[in-house]
Amino acid sequence: MHDNQALTMGRVTRVLAERLRPAVYADPHPLAIAAHAVDGEPIPAAQGLNAEYAPVDVGDHWGRAWGTTWLRLTGEVPAAFAGRRVEIVADLGFDVNMPGFQAEGLVYTPDGEAVRSLNPRAQWIPVSPKAEGGERIEYYVEAASNPVLLDYHPFLPTEEGDVLTSSDEELYRIRRADVCVFEEEVFELVHDVEVLHQLATELPEDSARRARILRALDNALNRVDLQDIPATAAAAREALQEVLASPAEPSAHRISAVGHAHIDSAWLWPLRETVRKVSRTSSSMATLLDEDEDFVYAMSSAQQFAWMKQDRPEVFARVKKAVADGRFVPIGGMWVEPDAVLPSGESFIRQISQGQRFFREEFGIECRGAWLPDSFGYSGALPQLLTGAGFEWFLTQKISWNQVNRFPHHTFLWEGNDGSRIFTHFPPMDTYNAQLSGEEVARAARQFKEKSVARHSLAPTGWGDGGGGTTREMLARAKRMADLEGSPRVVFESPNEFFDKAMAELPEPGVWRGELYLELHRGTFTTQHRTKQGNRTSERLLAEAELWAAAAAVRTGRAYPYDELDELWREVLLLQFHDILPGTSIAWVHREAEERYARVATALRRIIAESLAALGVTAGADGLDAGPVGAELALNAAPVARRGVPAGSVAVAEPAAPSSARAEGNAFVLESASVRVAIDDRGLVRSLVDRTTGREAIAPGRAGNALQLHQDFPNMWDAWDVDEHYFAMREDLDGPAEVSVDGDAVVVRRAFGASSIEQRLALADDGRLLVIDCDVDWQEEEKFLKLAFPVEVFTDEVVAETQFGHHRRANHENTSWEAARFETHAQRWFLVQEPGFGVAFLNESSHGFDVGRESGGREVVQNARFSLLRAPKFPDPRADRGRHRMRFGVLVGASPASATEAGWAMQSPLRTASGADVRALARSQDPAVIVSAVKLADDRSGDLVVRMYESAGSRVSTSIELAGVPAGSVVAADLIERPGAEIEAVRMPDGTVHVPVTLRPFEVKTLRVKS
Repeated sequence: MHDNQALTMGRVTRVLAERLRPAVYADPHPLAIAAHAVDGEPIPAAQGLNAEYAPVDVGDHWGRAWGTTWLRLTGEVPAAFAGRRVEIVADLGFDVNMPGFQAEGLVYTPDGEAVRSLNPRAQWIPVSPKAEGGERIEYYVEAASNPVLLDYHPFLPTEEGDVLTSSDEELYRIRRADVCVFEEEVFELVHDVEVLHQLATELPEDSARRARILRALDNALNRVDLQDIPATAAAAREALQEVLASPAEPSAHRISAVGHAHIDSAWLWPLRETVRKVSRTSSSMATLLDEDEDFVYAMSSAQQFAWMKQDRPEVFARVKKAVADGRFVPIGGMWVEPDAVLPSGESFIRQISQGQRFFREEFGIECRGAWLPDSFGYSGALPQLLTGAGFEWFLTQKISWNQVNRFPHHTFLWEGNDGSRIFTHFPPMDTYNAQLSGEEVARAARQFKEKSVARHSLAPTGWGDGGGGTTREMLARAKRMADLEGSPRVVFESPNEFFDKAMAELPEPGVWRGELYLELHRGTFTTQHRTKQGNRTSERLLAEAELWAAAAAVRTGRAYPYDELDELWREVLLLQFHDILPGTSIAWVHREAEERYARVATALRRIIAESLAALGVTAGADGLDAGPVGAELALNAAPVARRGVPAGSVAVAEPAAPSSARAEGNAFVLESASVRVAIDDRGLVRSLVDRTTGREAIAPGRAGNALQLHQDFPNMWDAWDVDEHYFAMREDLDGPAEVSVDGDAVVVRRAFGASSIEQRLALADDGRLLVIDCDVDWQEEEKFLKLAFPVEVFTDEVVAETQFGHHRRANHENTSWEAARFETHAQRWFLVQEPGFGVAFLNESSHGFDVGRESGGREVVQNARFSLLRAPKFPDPRADRGRHRMRFGVLVGASPASATEAGWAMQSPLRTASGADVRALARSQDPAVIVSAVKLADDRSGDLVVRMYESAGSRVSTSIELAGVPAGSVVAADLIERPGAEIEAVRMPDGTVHVPVTLRPFEVKTLRVKS
């Protein structure tokens, strides 16, 4: 006997594609089609169902970009279909390679019941599992004509990403709408053949198992009459039973599949379209749960459940029942899947508190783990925040996208900046959109790093990004791979079931310390600056609104605006989604984000003003618009003391440190008792001296405030990526500039390309911080703007603020891991420091930066550069174009402690005030302990919540002073405010209450004060 494996493989490939799959649907009968094109935004289902319809035919075009067309499908089940399973096949012009990225629809019955999604990978509508024949068919499809933006030639600029600029061209053509017999035996044969064929592809060519599988496949196909496949499918399946029944090896890798659809809350579609995507996918998954008792589906993001509840309550009711049955599993415990490096620490806490509260109130459950499969890197602060909120595990897979270095673990303990550890898993399948193909399951087993001591991994299974979810084809593959020789074992189960098994089999996993830096998508620290600025402004205003609202409630009895603050927090948390805040969505999304941030700021400023009025205070403008404050009553909303005004209080400020600006020949000088800054006639900082020590910060022969423009055209992922080759193409914008003195500032005006910038350089009111206000008219394309300060500091690391602390990164390239971090991120500051001297670089809303080690003769120069603006052309062809106001700071003689103080102060500057003094509700007795949030408890008990963190990286024992607070008792609480042990507070003669606290380095603590 001679085997020809290649011939068999080719035979199976063709027969499967050209004969078996098409035979799943038999005897198609066309349905009548009618359409109603919606003018403008989507309409409610009741309106769509009762609209006026006009006949259309197969072959007709429909749907302009972002439009909605309601389709009505009518007909009758043929009498010959009696006793058979009957389905409709409807192809609206789908491309099966683009699920979630193009047209899709939600199918309704005439009475408004949502049936399931119609999409490229699920083009069927159930009619009857056993038809009688003659039944009336009537279904409606709310069809969305979403344009394909990430096409076969990806990353091409397009105007289709905004309804304001998209074309009127109809994008899709109806290909079919037929009622058919669903040939169940043929469907099963297709998956018998497919699974065995894919398994054989992965097995070694000289494997006995592969040879037996191919022999069986040949025998099976020999039994198939290609002209009458339904009649011969059973005989063909019988020929495969022996090889399908052969059990897996005892040591086989075990894959826990869980149904999933990673639905981006916005990306290549607007937020309003995600609302519909969620209901489409959830309706399909609820239907699939009804059909298959082994199926388990998991969905993250409380926001998406909330949308469903509001927009499609009938779908939410089905989901809620499935949740109660343990089949539809809420996961992640967050409001959305946020970016995991850019939001503040308090925002991460609120993602969890708002998410867990929703799941608790709606379903009576709390999630046990965090689920962030697609964020672009993960802050080293997260392990503490996750465990501190009660999470037991964490999942992502995004680090598998690293450009250079392969991560050494799949199952491990992730240790955060403070030493907290959380059990973590990266699915070795390297996807959150698994199809359970033979190649995928083999890859998972092959790549699993812990295979010598463990054998379980997780596979989120279903079409994602744009939704769609798990299909019955995926379930069919899983059933065949449950116990199949040569294959990993596959079973559907919940993430919690998987993690319980993984923790049990690996009680002492390896440890990864610090941030999970993604060696890709480094441009997301900078792209779409206005979105990032809106987030930072919102975070600042939310903290201030809660502070003054709490003070007004505690001291005057004014009603605390729980509902409004919840609504505003949820809006900001939504906009922290990992394709909005990073700047990687279509123009429509970022245009809408800016509009939403403006409304949030207006509402928060009103709450602040009303709360202050209740306290007898009127305050001046905030943020970038805050004016100078003299020796007068001042409001300090920052969590650090400023000029004698304690954190979170209103008091008379000490006089500002005197400073001056003057011209000296062709140069200009900014000077105070602490700092002297020399600026040349081109606007470059030639000298920056710490006068308290006489130390010069600027490297010899170099200049700071140096604008540098780079060509920025990455190999792919335009809005996401900055590729290392950009360093080689640099233009120094050091030509002639208009430089002048304006009061206490030096003003530099410069034009370049099609753009211009006005910089205002002045010393802050402490006389130490050089503040650079930039007003940029940015009109470049595919360029990257940097602001450089080459400083003479000898160090091999950079300190950067992260959430609730800071971390250290090497700034040399000894290893490939270090070299890959050529663009990094910070919260408010980064610092280069040697013993006795450091220079800190502060930002108001721009996270990206780099620090390069450069030769400076016999010295090594640290070239510290802020990342100001990018100009990618996909997916938003005009990203960042227009006017930007930005603020940066340079602090000489800096340390982590002084940088932290200056960073908070620059973000929330002192504001002029009139009226009464206001003593801080809560303040720390140690400057290293920052009181970062003061609010009333989420449970509306009236308890005061005080959150603090240790900022210096040291162990601290201190006390928190409570003033004007009727403190009956004080208890420790977790990060989502669940009360713990009581703390014995000390009542002082002046009426204040001192609460003793001890914090480890970078620890976050929460107190609940009961009245």
